[in-house]
Amino acid sequence: MLKSKTLLIIGFVWPEPKSSAAGSRMMQLIELFQANGYEITFASTAQNLEFSEDISVIGVTAKTIELNSSSFDNFVIELNPNIVLFDRFMVEEQFGWRVSESCPNALKILNTEDLHSMRQARQLAVKENRKFTSEDLFSDVAKREIASILRCDLSLMVSEFEMELLQKQFTISKELIYYLPIFAEKLNDVPTFNERNDFVFIGNFLHEPNWDCVKYLSEIIWPLLNKKLPDAKILIYGAYPSQKVLELNKPKQNFYIKGRADDALEVIKNAKVVLAPIRFGAGIKGKLLEAMQCGTPSVTSAIGAEAMSGDFEWNGFVKDNPNDFVDVAVRLYEDENLWQQCQENGFEILDKRYKKTLFEKDFIAEFESILDNLKQHRNNNFIGSILQHHLVSSTKYMSKWIEEKNKK
Repeated sequence: MLKSKTLLIIGFVWPEPKSSAAGSRMMQLIELFQANGYEITFASTAQNLEFSEDISVIGVTAKTIELNSSSFDNFVIELNPNIVLFDRFMVEEQFGWRVSESCPNALKILNTEDLHSMRQARQLAVKENRKFTSEDLFSDVAKREIASILRCDLSLMVSEFEMELLQKQFTISKELIYYLPIFAEKLNDVPTFNERNDFVFIGNFLHEPNWDCVKYLSEIIWPLLNKKLPDAKILIYGAYPSQKVLELNKPKQNFYIKGRADDALEVIKNAKVVLAPIRFGAGIKGKLLEAMQCGTPSVTSAIGAEAMSGDFEWNGFVKDNPNDFVDVAVRLYEDENLWQQCQENGFEILDKRYKKTLFEKDFIAEFESILDNLKQHRNNNFIGSILQHHLVSSTKYMSKWIEEKNKK
């Protein structure tokens, strides 16, 4: 065991747990490490936004850092962390080489959130109105992302599907990736079927799949659903709605853009059904986990449900065809017995797949074992060592060039 336990998290953004699943995930990681005795510093180049969490309240030290600046080297040398966690591969590209040079014995963990390259490849297929194929995966973004995974000692994955993809398509060793989903448990008290109204969608609009989903709901799904249930409403919630989102507000068609929800769980638990016809994306979907927590059945796409339910029945329906999607949404909205069965399905998924107690001890044991055997672990990942070599460290030398240019 370590005598000193210091964790540096380098965040892509400051955590916003009430705005996105990524924010909730980060706060869960912080809580997990704190519960195991780690002193945590959270550093980011981003600006604090209106809804960023005040992490100082929970004893986390906040530090603003600069891109392309040796001031980070001085900072990280003084901190001398045992573990550095990069939030997304872009952050590892920017700071990973600096950590390797300044703190070579620090365990480097990558929090992937999802496979960005897969999400972007799926998005391109949707934009080009064609089917996604495995050939789409082999992009420049994938090369960057896979390189980042190889440079790190451990990468955290929220999707078993993506873990399998990394191993089969990109021959990534299972020793380098670790399944740690977003934790979730059902709420103690949830409204009954008859106490609920409306359909709902919720999602941060800075995340492109959410905007696409709402547009698809507005143009394709809701016109069909509104004809079958003319008195039903759909409420669209999400942080940072742009003008193009706000322009979709159509009260005469019972399609309401509501903006940011102060309490996402409160909104979801008072709705009867969550609609999420997600056309592209990756990872697991926080909004669908929240639906299960609230006992709110959902209708989503195959991509929306991907890797979430395992061998258990979905808490609603998974449909990609618009007409099929609408038909089952109507059934869920009107059939109390069906609704209750789907609610129970969701509770079972949470209990068997997302409880924190299922993962915490094993995760701590995993990374502490790697820390105790770091040299051998890195020797086993020789490709990662090659990627650290200065001849292929283009990011490093680009950063140094920018730093020198900024001095002039």
